[in-house]
Amino acid sequence: MKDTAPTQTMTGAQAIIASLEALGVTDVFGMPGGAILPTYDPLMSSKLNHILVRHEQGAGHAAEGYALATGKVGCAIVTSGPGATNTLTALADANMDSIPMVVISGQVGASLIGTDAFQEADIVGASMPLTKHAFLVTDATEIPSRLAEAFEIASTGRPGPVLVDVTKSAQTAQMNFSWPPAMDLPGYKEAAKPHKRQVRQAAEALLQAQAPVLYVGGGMIRSGATDDLARLVEATDAPVVTTLTARGAFPDSDSHTLGMPGMHGTVAAVGALQRSDLIVTLGARFDDRVTGNLDSFAPRAKIVHIDIDAAEISKNRFADIPIVGNLADALPMLVDEIVAMKKKDQGEDISGWWRYLNRLKDRYPMGWTKTEDGMMAPQEVLSRLSKIAGPDAIYVTGVGQHQMWSAQFIQSDKPRHFISSSGLGTMGFSIPAAMGAQVGKPNKVVWAIDGDGSFQMTNQELATCTVNNIPIKVCLINNSVLGMVRQWQSLFYDKRYSNTTLNPVDGEQIPNFEMLATAYGMAARTVRSIDEVDEAIEWAMSINDRPVLIDFRVSKDSMVWPMVAAGVSNDEIRYAKGMAPDWDVED
Repeated sequence: MKDTAPTQTMTGAQAIIASLEALGVTDVFGMPGGAILPTYDPLMSSKLNHILVRHEQGAGHAAEGYALATGKVGCAIVTSGPGATNTLTALADANMDSIPMVVISGQVGASLIGTDAFQEADIVGASMPLTKHAFLVTDATEIPSRLAEAFEIASTGRPGPVLVDVTKSAQTAQMNFSWPPAMDLPGYKEAAKPHKRQVRQAAEALLQAQAPVLYVGGGMIRSGATDDLARLVEATDAPVVTTLTARGAFPDSDSHTLGMPGMHGTVAAVGALQRSDLIVTLGARFDDRVTGNLDSFAPRAKIVHIDIDAAEISKNRFADIPIVGNLADALPMLVDEIVAMKKKDQGEDISGWWRYLNRLKDRYPMGWTKTEDGMMAPQEVLSRLSKIAGPDAIYVTGVGQHQMWSAQFIQSDKPRHFISSSGLGTMGFSIPAAMGAQVGKPNKVVWAIDGDGSFQMTNQELATCTVNNIPIKVCLINNSVLGMVRQWQSLFYDKRYSNTTLNPVDGEQIPNFEMLATAYGMAARTVRSIDEVDEAIEWAMSINDRPVLIDFRVSKDSMVWPMVAAGVSNDEIRYAKGMAPDWDVED
């Protein structure tokens, strides 16, 4: 926090802006309204770059994308009532994925609270279960402290979203502002340093394991410890699986990478976890999408679990060696212990384990089948995008089939370059989150990969992008259906496609996305043939003065494989429809 000039008399609204500037905030996303209007007045003459969104949900997701791309705390400012409640989805999304962000909402005057005043809503009560913390500020003098506390809570420990609800009366009242303010956070403690004895036990377990796996979650990227992960892999030769939130934490291009585990993970990643004798869990939480049926998950594996949040340890899977602490602290200690131990004893030879894993990788690579309807395979489109745009681009996905295909076929070699809504699975995430990522990383190429269903939930933010010169590039995987739901209907509901078809059968595309994008001031084109794909992507890459959209018309019958059906054992993974890996032969 930066010091400012000595005490100054100002309004609470001015104190909000002064506090954000002192906290080092440079960019905010939001929309004004009556209860936050006093704050929007001094905002106009501040140093802050305010992006006027078209919907408050967009402000929340943009703050998330900004935070994920930069590692900074994202920030949104909205009004009371519906303005605040429109951010609840983004707050819940950020809470599930441990994203640091602060939402500042206006509230009716303190004397009106509880009277059902115009645009009054108990946003603190509504948001409390969906956030790391929520504050109600009714006294102007508390504004600097509450904002400083909000940013501290959001960014430290396990990151998360914080809401600060400020009454209009507090915004208009006079107060004496000074910085830094006193903070009072009783009971809030960051994780202690990892216990050396437990770290030593983890090192011993790794060297004694015959079939170890490093199971890497989003906490690895949040902690900034990816360089230490690389050192750990070098020291142990252990294979790595990276969850959806951890894509890029370890390079896909490295031979130690097995890919993403879980419901739509690679056969090698799923098989490695199931047959491992030691899983070293790094900033992950044994999510049901990773474990499948928990009782049958990795039945013979001993568990080392390192996490900054003690509540995650042994929550879903018992940890034989629990280590509470920041990965940025724990991993260097673990690597040092392993290096020291290997000077005395090299540990187990895991070459046999690698022979088995490499056979899985070779026999069951990621791929796709030719479509029966003659339309493009979405997997091929995304493979071409990955090759042309490259690993330096930032990819931001929506939720659905396109999200899983992106995780499978976009090569992720760098942290903070693959951004997605994971725990909550929020359709509509891609466009505003990509917008936020582009604001945070203006010199990066940012691709929003979206499905036509997800896209129609928040595409109004394309206007925000055009007006504010935010040149995101949209790869629209358009199959005219709600693809992931339709896939489940195909597999589990006898192809009874109840309410998953977005366009009339054999009718016109509604809306015409190319025309819609043009109306938003974008460059746009529609691609129907795989022969057009490369040239279209290169065309989009050449345009940097405005946002771009390519509507890729793909087959509605393409499915995401591999797949583990919900609630069954990961051993029941299907490599393609009706095709299962032959584990016995591989053994």
